[in-house]
Amino acid sequence: MKMKQYRYPSVLTIAGFDGSGGAGIQADIKAISALGCYATSVLTALPVQNTQGVRSIYPIPYGAVQEQLEAILDDVFPDAVKIGMVHTAELVDTVVDTLRRYPRMPLVFDPVMVATSGDRLIEDDTIEAIVGKLFPITDVLTPNMDEAAILAEMPVHTVDDMHRAGEKIRKLGCRSVLLKGGHLDMPRLTSLYFDETGAVHEFGFERFHTANTHGSGCTLSAAIASYIALGKETLEAVGAGQDYVHRAILHGRDVLVGKGNGPLNHFFDPQKLKKHDLV
Repeated sequence: MKMKQYRYPSVLTIAGFDGSGGAGIQADIKAISALGCYATSVLTALPVQNTQGVRSIYPIPYGAVQEQLEAILDDVFPDAVKIGMVHTAELVDTVVDTLRRYPRMPLVFDPVMVATSGDRLIEDDTIEAIVGKLFPITDVLTPNMDEAAILAEMPVHTVDDMHRAGEKIRKLGCRSVLLKGGHLDMPRLTSLYFDETGAVHEFGFERFHTANTHGSGCTLSAAIASYIALGKETLEAVGAGQDYVHRAILHGRDVLVGKGNGPLNHFFDPQKLKKHDLV
């Protein structure tokens, strides 16, 4: 009698490195694993960083990025993809051109454009490539307020600003936008989700004091991709991803890791790897 076989829901993260474990591919793998999915990864850049900041960034050859992608997509085809750090136009071309040779998969993109210090991390030609080539295959875009200001070409300081910016960004070509309001000076955290129909959904969470938010954006996009891989509809996955990140911050707020901004507690409620029936 043949034994019944299963497969794990898998999520591919295409992102940069963080040796301190709080952000980038390391944060993505933690979040994906904690939510019961199987994590695969493709490295796009090698930042040298810790909880106090980035010291330098070493590039990964574009050919190596392409080969990594092909190796994963030929073997462990993902149920969803999360993209993080794509910091050059050539890297955008490499990732998009490779993905287009494979069947369509749900894609969550966290546009890493601005450092915590406020410094802009990418050039105008990279932004043009992202909007022109990556946005059309993006199902959920997750900019923060600084990134939204760059994409919408307007100041974003209030919830009203977020409404205007979100509408402008969605019209640039991505299917939907989750605009994160973590920088708002308000007692509650507010984010806005602009779905593919143009409807706007507001999410609110209690604000509490902690320095341990390093990698929260990476974690959120990876969590949304994971919930999509688990079978949730996009709006439900967006809500569940935000709830997971909020609780991961809450459960790690009083833990000291490093001398700067510490990481989230990704494993506050780890789930066993889920099994899907083989079709």
